[in-house]
This record gives sequence, C-alpha cells and structure tokens, in this order.
Amino acid sequence: MHVNHSTALDALLAAERLPVTFAATVDTVCRPLAQRVKMLARAAGRCITLGICGAQGSGKSTIARVLQILLETENFVVATLSIDDFYLAHAERMRLAATVHPLLRTRGVPGTHDIPLALGTLASLRSGRATALPAFDKGRDDRCPESLWPVIDQPAQIVVLEGWCVGAVPQATEQLQTPINELEQCQDAEGIWRRYINDALATDYQRLFASIDRLVLLAAPGFDVVARWRCEQEHKLRERVMQQHGDLTRVMSDAQVREFVAHYERLTRHVLAEMPARADAVVRLDEARRVLDVDFESLIA
Repeated sequence: MHVNHSTALDALLAAERLPVTFAATVDTVCRPLAQRVKMLARAAGRCITLGICGAQGSGKSTIARVLQILLETENFVVATLSIDDFYLAHAERMRLAATVHPLLRTRGVPGTHDIPLALGTLASLRSGRATALPAFDKGRDDRCPESLWPVIDQPAQIVVLEGWCVGAVPQATEQLQTPINELEQCQDAEGIWRRYINDALATDYQRLFASIDRLVLLAAPGFDVVARWRCEQEHKLRERVMQQHGDLTRVMSDAQVREFVAHYERLTRHVLAEMPARADAVVRLDEARRVLDVDFESLIA
C-alpha cells in the first residue's frame, strides 16, 4: 500500500511533539539512511535487519519510525521492533527479583527481556510468515495482551530493531568489580546483579544481535545528559497515560527517573566507549539531540 510520507511524517511529528529542528535530523539522518537501507535490501534479495542503538531519550524510536515511513513510500514492507517490547512480563521480573537479585524487578537491563520471544519473532519475519509483533505497556509496566499485538501480514523485507543496548557486547570480568554509581554501591555491593546482566548479555543477547545485518549508533555526548532526556520521555508518557488510563501510579517522577536511569549507567557508558569503533554507522548528537556528525560510509561497504 502506498504511504503518503508527508502526511505520515507530519502526523508523527505532531504526535511526538517534536521540535521544528527535528526536520534537520530527517534530512541529515533519516533520508540518507533510508536510501542506504533500500540499497542493502535490494542487493541482499532477502529480509535484512537494521539495528539502531542509542541511549534512552536519544531519539532512536522516532528515527526508526521515520525510517519506516520513508521506506514504505518505496513500497518496502517494514517491521519496526523495539527491544522494549520484549520485556519479560511483570510477574516474571518479580520472580527474578525474588530468586536472583531485587534490582531485577526493574525492566530494561539485559536479563529482563524475553530473548526466545525476540528470536522467534525475528525468525518468523525473516521466513515471510504473517507475524504478530509483541507490545509492552510501560504505563502498566507489563506486556500487552497478545490480542492487541499488531500483525505484519505480508513478507517483511526490512526489520528495524531499536533499543538502548542493541548490539552491545559484555564487559570484561575485571570491569565489573568496582561499583559505577551509588545504586551499585548500595544495592549491589557483591556484584551479583551486574554479573547476571553481563552473563545474559554475553550469551542469549549475542544470539539475538547476531541477526543484525547493519548496526547504527546514535552517540550521545555523554551519560550525563541521559537522565534529562529520559525525563522528557516520561513527561510525554504521563500525558498518554492520562489520556488512556487516567492512572499515573506507574509513571515516574523526575527523581524516580534519575534512579531508574542509574540501572543503565554502566552499560550505556560501555556502549559509548566501545561501539563507535565497530558500528556500521555513527550519528553523533549534542546535548539538544542536534546532529553534529554523520558517518554512513560503512553501511554499504
């Protein structure tokens, strides 16, 4: 089905309340990326997977959606997935918190996703079958009922998998020894939680990330801006939850966001330090998420 990309983009920009300056990101990042992904898909002659990694609030989900809209104007069938939609159900995370470590009650870190579900979803998409795409309700902090999962009913040609740790690799054992922040020092003094995360990342997650054909990194200027970016996301979530549920008990305050982001600090810093050297494309951002530099050359090498 032909998509009017101007109308679809305008609707997305309005829904996400994006600043006028985001138009520059569309022109400098999304359009050239779409052209290269289109070339890759045509050359491969099969379903390809593009991974987009970026810290919380860096704009990866919005860029993924714009990319989908642009590719659909070229009549490509695109499935956009977020690693967030593969979170374990709330009850399962509570079980991990009780049996492994209390910090695992908080969603997001490696070890709190349903990797078999993610692998199965990608395999189904690559096979050309009609595929239901899992969805997670962050307002309820639980997986959506399967009856509400959107379905891709045509053979997918391009899969976009975005997420804050997509494509990440584990740290060396010695890097885990020293706590990186107050959360680790006070709540994970023995390192059980961070070792569990690292072990999960080294095993199941690498099987998932091995399916990625090309990896794009949205590089924040540093970890310090992530809490502010994530607070902005939560403010938007608050508005959506009020419209849909009228219940804000699952929406975080700014103080809670800062504590939440501390769970991600170790791996976010690790990604920012090591991924630029091996990603197929790097988009460097400033504190206002404006694009400083783009390098897409390796995408079509």
